[in-house]
Amino acid sequence: MRGEATQDTGIRQLRGLYAEALRDYLAEPGEAALEQAYDLGRRAIDGGLGVLELVAMHQEALEGVLVGTNQPERCASTVEAAGKFLAESVSPFEMTHRGFREAVATLRRLNGMLEEEARRIAHALHDDAGQLLVSVHLALEEAAGGLPTRSRERLRKIRGLLDEIEKHLRRLSHELRPTILDDLGLLPALEYLAQGVEARSGIPIAVEGPRGPRLPTAVETALYRVVQEALRNATKHAGARRVNIRLGVESRAVRCSVKDDGRGFDVEAELGRKGERGLGLIGMRERLNALDGRLTIDSSPGRGTELQITIPLEEHDADSNSSG
Repeated sequence: MRGEATQDTGIRQLRGLYAEALRDYLAEPGEAALEQAYDLGRRAIDGGLGVLELVAMHQEALEGVLVGTNQPERCASTVEAAGKFLAESVSPFEMTHRGFREAVATLRRLNGMLEEEARRIAHALHDDAGQLLVSVHLALEEAAGGLPTRSRERLRKIRGLLDEIEKHLRRLSHELRPTILDDLGLLPALEYLAQGVEARSGIPIAVEGPRGPRLPTAVETALYRVVQEALRNATKHAGARRVNIRLGVESRAVRCSVKDDGRGFDVEAELGRKGERGLGLIGMRERLNALDGRLTIDSSPGRGTELQITIPLEEHDADSNSSG
């Protein structure tokens, strides 16, 4: 409540400053007054205001200036001059928007580079390390041929340990970059992910959704990574007994939900206490922001948690599935 009161006070102060600055500009137009308009736009951004709220503030200030003016020509010239003041005050929003778009483009490229590096490491683990382990198995088998029974039993135990290492390497390779995601698509990859998490945690995980059509590579990768992090939260922190993953593909958007029946939490209190980092939300939101996606959390103590993910598809239609 105190924060809201402080924000309301700041908006009222800004409204008064804007009205005063507009009057000064209309009385004596010049660069100094326009610089003040620009500064007010920056202050509006810092105060969390949007363009529409700034325009409403301008409209209110302009109406105050025009009160009692009955000459149409004077009103028209005042409105025209005030428009220049408004354009200057809105320009920080335009610059911020451009900066945001550039940051999003950079984030997309960075995510692509990280995924490509993860793919390279995953393939090295799967192929190179796998071939090396096969060679070790063959060498052990050859060495066991002339050994007594007791020594062969020891070698058999070593081979068993090598089998476990191979399983761990395959799992690590899959988690770094699941080849099934590249080869078969999102739903099979999510099913395979759920099977692995279920086997390790003992928590049943159901996956529902269509098997086609294939989605753009960037969209499939982002959804897979976000669901991967959501499952980590559900199995490690939520005390869930069951998790449901539901995927839906529409003409203009893909939607995915991850819902558990765990202990749940107070979303605002948890984010205020730990911040988004505590729930791994920073990484989730960064991946989704790069695709203009959205993440919402629905939870409360005692009734579980549901993460809802939405990514628009129109902007990513040109993305080729063969690009990764």
